[in-house]
Amino acid sequence: MSHLLHRRDFLKQSSAAALSLTFGAYPKRKVAPSDRVRVAHIGINGMGTNHLNWFAKLPEVEVVGLCDVDETHLAKALSTLQTLQPNTTAKTYPDFRYLLDRNDIDAITCATPDHWHAQIAIMAFQAGKDVYGEKPLSYSVREGQKMLKALNRYDRIFQLGTQIHAGDNYHRVVELIKAGAIGKVHTVRLWKTGFPPVLGPANYQTPPSTLNWDMWQGPAPVSLYTPERCHFTYRYFLDYSGGVFQDFWCHIADVVWWSINPTGLKRIQAKGEAPEGIGDAPKWIDIDYEFDGLNLHWTSTPPDVPGAAKRGIGAYFEGEKGTLLCDYNTREITINGVTMADIAEIPITIERSPGHQQNFIDSVKSRKQPESNLAYARQMTLPMHLGLISYRLGQPLEWNAHKEKFRHNADANALLSREYRKGWDLL
Repeated sequence: MSHLLHRRDFLKQSSAAALSLTFGAYPKRKVAPSDRVRVAHIGINGMGTNHLNWFAKLPEVEVVGLCDVDETHLAKALSTLQTLQPNTTAKTYPDFRYLLDRNDIDAITCATPDHWHAQIAIMAFQAGKDVYGEKPLSYSVREGQKMLKALNRYDRIFQLGTQIHAGDNYHRVVELIKAGAIGKVHTVRLWKTGFPPVLGPANYQTPPSTLNWDMWQGPAPVSLYTPERCHFTYRYFLDYSGGVFQDFWCHIADVVWWSINPTGLKRIQAKGEAPEGIGDAPKWIDIDYEFDGLNLHWTSTPPDVPGAAKRGIGAYFEGEKGTLLCDYNTREITINGVTMADIAEIPITIERSPGHQQNFIDSVKSRKQPESNLAYARQMTLPMHLGLISYRLGQPLEWNAHKEKFRHNADANALLSREYRKGWDLL
């Protein structure tokens, strides 16, 4: 079956046709609280291997499908699954649409490169499946909008793979800030250190026989195969991702949106430097964001504030009464010159997570959205996209938060979406 088929044509030629199913009208298997959730994994190398390990170890989960465009990944993942679930009857697939065509699958996880996230999630929603999707949410702003629209239309569950969200530290930081421990927050500084690897020179060659390079590229612009553009190092090419910045934004911005939910974004100004080698995602990027009542700054080096230099990633909240510094696992609150790790008088008010993956499985059964749900994730991810657009254009940008478009800048608005490569708009 040709991998260039659009979804409607694909379904006509698949087993769905024999079952007289119509596009977007799949029967939805109801998962009772006592049932095992049937999960399939799409993209099973790197983070996808973690997905497989996490979900296969949950007693309430049965892994029933594995999908990847690289045969070596499939073989490795199946071997891993047979160790984790010795009686598995899971099937393997080179094309995720065969997997979505099964009406006995409740949920999928997606750990493909970024440029595939949105189409796979939307098609899963259409197929009656819930989605645990890796960060970032989408490749573009418009994709995130389409994902939310599809999730609501098909009444699906979505969890963003920001695993750190489930930790106690973030929960406690949010409690402290929401309780007013440091007063009203007026400035936040976020940072992540580290440069991308220097890639190249390009080693153009015939793709390995085990890899479907055409499908790996999918909706992205076509390119000759070179190992540097594929698998893990894809993230350093703007055709597929946004470098170190896009890789880590969601993990640390998450605690900001959870605790103070910045709104009314007005202005974005980014500066940075192109990398050495054949990659084109920024070597480093610094961005200033102006929200209603809040200034937020992203830097590629720690800011000049107490305690930041010893952390490779972090968030520094400046409030009217004090400051709070945190990373994934630690926090320091400073009020009137006194630094402490906690304030005992502030009660625990947020229910702790049972684990990020368990939270998703619980939501599949309860039909209540999980903590890192799509609506929340989209708002938290959107400024990341806008910062990269300002970097690419080399200019400050004015933003209309209500209309979700740039003011008086056609070039910037054109970058809010990307036309999919011919034959790969599968929706």
